[in-house]
Amino acid sequence: MAARKLTTRSGRSAAGRFLAEGAQAVREALARAAGRDRPAAVHELFVTEQAASRHADLVRQARAAGVRVSTVTPRAAELLSETVTPQGLVAVCDTVDVTVAEAIGDSPRMVAVLVGVSDPGNAGTVVRVADAAGADAVVLAGDSVDPHNGKCVRASTGSLFHLPVARERDVADVMTACRAAGLRVVAADGRATQRLDDADVEAALAEPTAWLFGNEAHGLAPEVTRAADAAVAVPIYGAAESLNLATAAAVCLYATARAQRSQSSRQ
Repeated sequence: MAARKLTTRSGRSAAGRFLAEGAQAVREALARAAGRDRPAAVHELFVTEQAASRHADLVRQARAAGVRVSTVTPRAAELLSETVTPQGLVAVCDTVDVTVAEAIGDSPRMVAVLVGVSDPGNAGTVVRVADAAGADAVVLAGDSVDPHNGKCVRASTGSLFHLPVARERDVADVMTACRAAGLRVVAADGRATQRLDDADVEAALAEPTAWLFGNEAHGLAPEVTRAADAAVAVPIYGAAESLNLATAAAVCLYATARAQRSQSSRQ
């Protein structure tokens, strides 16, 4: 099965396609394919008989959109899945990443930049958080995970299809692009002297902001933090040693969304 190759990064890169597994991901993929703002093709839907019965609405929607629907055995569905309990519903989709310039756009208010993030579950969760907080885009910079990785797609719970996602190995180029778009680049760094709850930090977040979030184990490299316009720590009020990446990103992005919305309501 040619689709099996899409479970590997090299296979996805060669084909320009990836697998979206599960009802939520398939639903959002079909919705994006039907959209006018950022259309992307869904080429085929693989479905087991049991899943076809359970999600008859999605099968009908796919067929109505001209998507080829192929019934497969549970074993074949397992080969396309990276989960312990496959849902038996997998769509072959065009990859969704765009250039950094396309993702950021002309007048962004908030962008999340993941620098060297290697865990696909964390990356997908941050995409979901960024979507929920109203971010304009997510950029995976440096040696970061492929956003089309199966675990990343699942962790995003469909948000991968909602907002622009870009990849760029050169972190400096990403920061340059953010600044060119009018964004202030802020590094999330637990060692920073400025804290997220400082009054001046909150005021600054009301302006267009690009957050840099680092690797799960090591955070941001010192040279990346130094190159940012500011470094801010999420305060720890209790005895916890630190916050994980996705939680810290949620706190920072929602603090920014709140500051920006408060400013808008006063204008």
